[in-house]
Amino acid sequence: MAERPLVYRTKLPVRLWHWINALTIFIMLMSGMMIFNAHPRLYWGKAGANFDPAWLEIGNRGQTGFLNLLGVEIPTTGVLGYAQGTAEAFPPLVTIPSSYSIAAARQWHFAFAWVLVIALAIFLIYAIFSRHLWRDLALKREELSPSHLWADIKEHARLHFPTGEKARAYNPLQKIAYLGVLFMLIPLVVLTGLTMSPAMDAAWPWLPELFGGRQSARSIHFLCAFGFALFIAVHLLMVVLAGPFNELRSIITGWYRLPAEREVKP
Repeated sequence: MAERPLVYRTKLPVRLWHWINALTIFIMLMSGMMIFNAHPRLYWGKAGANFDPAWLEIGNRGQTGFLNLLGVEIPTTGVLGYAQGTAEAFPPLVTIPSSYSIAAARQWHFAFAWVLVIALAIFLIYAIFSRHLWRDLALKREELSPSHLWADIKEHARLHFPTGEKARAYNPLQKIAYLGVLFMLIPLVVLTGLTMSPAMDAAWPWLPELFGGRQSARSIHFLCAFGFALFIAVHLLMVVLAGPFNELRSIITGWYRLPAEREVKP
């Protein structure tokens, strides 16, 4: 049987942006969890404090951790609220720095926020002028049809991934996920982050109004962070299921071996 061909699938600017983004998002998530430890409660509206009702709270009672979500309390001892011998919302294993320091966490968070924004700006300039955005990421008309999308969802649910020549390009679900990160998650996380700054609120008073108040912006910021974490988890799962060696070779070197065509049962 002839060896399946190697194709150059992932260009250098895309690979660089992927790895810069991966490092940046992990550092921002981990430093953000340390910042959240200072007040592990989320509210909607303009203001929120300890005695105001929170829609989400991570806390502890002695050595018993809990997560309270919309009034439903979930025991989380050993994971959240109380873990690794500390009574912080997020334990040292997943925070930067590992010891409690909001000042240091903010320095990490804000420094890599600049990396996130600058890398995104450079990538978008590349994606527009190289036509990567329209050629590889934009959904084609037929891909937007509900029947096409539903068929793609069913194929993924059966763990049937694109093979042969179809594997050269992003499938519709990949395109939707990547476009969602580019044009929804990153802009939202940046704008809500700016809204939490009193200096930016003074300079741009429309920012808090845009999100319904600083506490609402903080809640949306947290939900965006959760969205990033979920995206990473699904992304890594898909890499493992689709063939980690081949996928990693593609994102490191650019070269990808096209999977053999799947036999169609009569």
